[in-house]
Amino acid sequence: MKGPVLCSRQGPLRGAFEVPGDKSVSHRALLFSALATSPSKVRGLLEAEDVGATRKAVEALGAVVRDEGAFVVVEPPERLSEPGDVVDCGNSGTSLRLLCGVLSAVPGLSVLTGDASLRRRPVRRVLEPLRRMGAVLHARDGDRVPPVVIRGGPLRGTRHVLEVASAQVKSALLLAGLFADGETTVVEPAQSRDHTERMLRGMGVNLKVDGLSVTVAPGRPRGGTVEVPGDISSAAFFLCAGAGLAGSEVTARNVGLNPSRTGAVEVLEAMGARLRVSNRVDDGEPRGDVTVTSAPLHGTTIEGALVPRLIDELPVLMVLATQAEGRTVIRDAKELRVKESDRLAAMGEALAAAGAKIELFEDGCAIDGPTPLRSVSVRTRLDHRVAMSMAIAQLFMSGGEVRLDDVACVATSFPSFFGILDRLAGGSA
Repeated sequence: MKGPVLCSRQGPLRGAFEVPGDKSVSHRALLFSALATSPSKVRGLLEAEDVGATRKAVEALGAVVRDEGAFVVVEPPERLSEPGDVVDCGNSGTSLRLLCGVLSAVPGLSVLTGDASLRRRPVRRVLEPLRRMGAVLHARDGDRVPPVVIRGGPLRGTRHVLEVASAQVKSALLLAGLFADGETTVVEPAQSRDHTERMLRGMGVNLKVDGLSVTVAPGRPRGGTVEVPGDISSAAFFLCAGAGLAGSEVTARNVGLNPSRTGAVEVLEAMGARLRVSNRVDDGEPRGDVTVTSAPLHGTTIEGALVPRLIDELPVLMVLATQAEGRTVIRDAKELRVKESDRLAAMGEALAAAGAKIELFEDGCAIDGPTPLRSVSVRTRLDHRVAMSMAIAQLFMSGGEVRLDDVACVATSFPSFFGILDRLAGGSA
């Protein structure tokens, strides 16, 4: 789906649904398999533009990737090779930042770039710690934004203490550590998503976790089978709608329940949502079915160590806060300023235009509810989560409409979003 879209659906939402594979796990499954000593089979890989960028990148490094029925098979090269051309990461910040770590150790010259949105996203906080390991990297505008030029070479293990919890920065450093001389340690101020640690350990890498500290020893992963659960960040759009729309009940099937990613579920419970988890399985990446039934909601506070565990879900939680009784306060979320767009500004602008009572801070916002929302035209700023969040906001407009100026960006992470939304809403337009 491309171009502008007019949303005019009616709630409630009812039914079960499956979301595509987790985007974070999918990126890592492809990249780590390309670093392995033997082939891997990945089941449930997300088919979306962002993950497609990682697939093309690992092929540029010499890996062979092919589809075999329900699996994607990755045959790693004996030795990673210098890409023969500029690597285009599209809109995927995960691809670019993790590749910075890997390519720092690949002899030769590599260039990473992306679309107009990605070329505005900050990279200095990845480049600077990699340089302390001996990497040679440069970026545009005083090392602030891509493209990134990398001269690969020998690396040394280093202890890094991060000022901001970031799974992407942490993962880039751990991946560089696989090729370094000596151990590499990353210490975070709060827990960020831990898919990298879980997957590397499952692939036989010597990795130790001690509280907020992660240490990796040099060595390549071994191949195997990787199961990708459904993406909790994608499911959150419908779980939030189901929690706030009277008469709704929705079930997300086979969705990832990694504790470093379930902050949104905890917030829904704190707001009074009726929620249950069933069919839970824990085989490295926990998964299960999550059912939400509508209930009266009240405001809550989202801050501190909780924020890195739901950073991608904050836009749709901002929408839900407009329908909750009382005040919802979000703090410590300055990271939202440097996503595909400045999501605090984008969501603040859209919700205020729709009639929400919202006050923006540099690191968050305060929203008072419940507030009736009205029709609005939304500038998505090429940000998939802004587009999808405001499509959910339209459900809370009694007879109102949301005009989204461009929804092509949704294909970067969740191509089936509008189809699932139509089905849960009974097929209304």
